[in-house]
Amino acid sequence: MTRYDAAPDRPDGGRVGYAGGAFDLFHVGHLNILRHASSECDYLIAGVVSDEMLLASKGSLPVVPLSERLEIVRSVSFVDEAIAETEPDKLDTWRSTPFDVYFKGGDWQGTERGRRLEREFAAVGVEVVYFPYTMTTSSTILRRALSALTDAETTVHVAAQRS
Repeated sequence: MTRYDAAPDRPDGGRVGYAGGAFDLFHVGHLNILRHASSECDYLIAGVVSDEMLLASKGSLPVVPLSERLEIVRSVSFVDEAIAETEPDKLDTWRSTPFDVYFKGGDWQGTERGRRLEREFAAVGVEVVYFPYTMTTSSTILRRALSALTDAETTVHVAAQRS
């Protein structure tokens, strides 16, 4: 049973899901998680991690700024709502935007942080559902490719200036 009662566009009943992520350099892996999540709930909220939180947790800013990532994710037809995720504690996110099921990539399953997330959410009645990680494409791979292209372009530019 959903905990929403104030938001006009949210369902009065049914299962509300939450899928959080950076959604930087949006790719098919992101699309797969959102598609799968949508099929497991009646209303899907996508939490787009803020630039500041990504800098704090990963040590670098995203390639695509938050406002643009939010716009991209909002445009996905099976996302009912996209919000900026600004709280590092997932329970704080749940307190401000309640949901019944939390969707996460399978790379968290069986890890200590995944087990901790499951325990914390179980205590408030939230189910954690994992989806397979898309091995062929990831933002990390795309970032490395962009970096390699930038490095190669810089090398060519420097060599041309020396000639």
